[in-house]
Amino acid sequence: MQVLMKNTFLKVTSIVVIAGLLIWGTLKIVIASKTAVPYLEITTSITSSEGKEALDTWLSTLASDDKFNGGILLIKEGKPVFMNTYGYTDHTRTKKLTTASSFRLASVSKQFTAMGIMLLENKGLLDYDSPVTNYIPSFPYHGVTVRHLLNMTSGIPDGYLQLAEKHKAEIGNELSIQEAVTLLCEYPSKAAPSNSWYNYSNSNYILLAGIIENVSKQSFENYMQQAIFDPLGMENARVWNLFSGTKSFPNKTLGFEKQRDQYIPMYPTFIDGVSGDGGVFASLEDFVIWDTALYGTSLLPQEKIQEAFKGPTLTNNTISEYGFGWSLQGDVVQHSGGWLAARTFIYRNTKTKTCLVMLDNSANTWHFVSIQEKLIKTIENF
Repeated sequence: MQVLMKNTFLKVTSIVVIAGLLIWGTLKIVIASKTAVPYLEITTSITSSEGKEALDTWLSTLASDDKFNGGILLIKEGKPVFMNTYGYTDHTRTKKLTTASSFRLASVSKQFTAMGIMLLENKGLLDYDSPVTNYIPSFPYHGVTVRHLLNMTSGIPDGYLQLAEKHKAEIGNELSIQEAVTLLCEYPSKAAPSNSWYNYSNSNYILLAGIIENVSKQSFENYMQQAIFDPLGMENARVWNLFSGTKSFPNKTLGFEKQRDQYIPMYPTFIDGVSGDGGVFASLEDFVIWDTALYGTSLLPQEKIQEAFKGPTLTNNTISEYGFGWSLQGDVVQHSGGWLAARTFIYRNTKTKTCLVMLDNSANTWHFVSIQEKLIKTIENF
């Protein structure tokens, strides 16, 4: 009797498990069909009218399905061949995005911070291979140079967020660049030997922003405006944080996310007084200018600009694949970013002179990556 009951129980259990797996498999198919990014099919050149129309239709569909809210820019040999926006500037969904809309760049900001350092080096105001202590006297990590910070080979761990939270009572409502630098200097963490390995750490670029302030005798925001954005005519680009003189600025977008059927704004927190690792805002129109500047001499001689795209040789004689604010893969240089619903990406193939810029302010992390992958495949077929 017990054996019969046991066999019956096992059969029932097996049926329940199999039924559960079938239901879960069906649900996965349904979920995947609702959340997946559709295939991008362009049978002709993206630069043709048919190719542009196909891309526009694809992106419009993604936007209507809440899978993308932002802008796409494709550049070929210095000229924008596709530049358009889809969706809204903020959670109210009342104002449409335009190519002049200014997005939070998150970590894509790092290439601009690096350029700020490069301009100071070009003026002879600092040396890449000088120790950081020359510019931040209280800096506790011996043997670390400015170049190590730029290349993410300083060995300093990415711990400033934890330090800020721990010392929030001392900091107050807003964490500044100099306060973040002070925390990193007063409470050093165990670091790897400099130049021994690549370790992505936002702390490096906050320290670089601190160096810019110390050397230029200006706020990071003012220096970047006067040294980069104004000279290039990047009208919608600027550094903005909690210490900026205005709470907003023309064409600024605000990040948001969708929760069920509601769109929720994502506002800055007390750590968003810091810049250097992030903090730059820019539009698609600004990136047309930026891409051109990186090939030209309007900011620096071309041989100086090329320093940003060289991987350092580490102590084990391997070459790291991170330059000055750029991830390096041969002829391709790129960087991504994500913070406060911002999802950003820039991809430049210096051999084919192509550039892709993606800016989104709606926390579409999973969709964003999938869209990114499909667009890269498309532009590689230019």
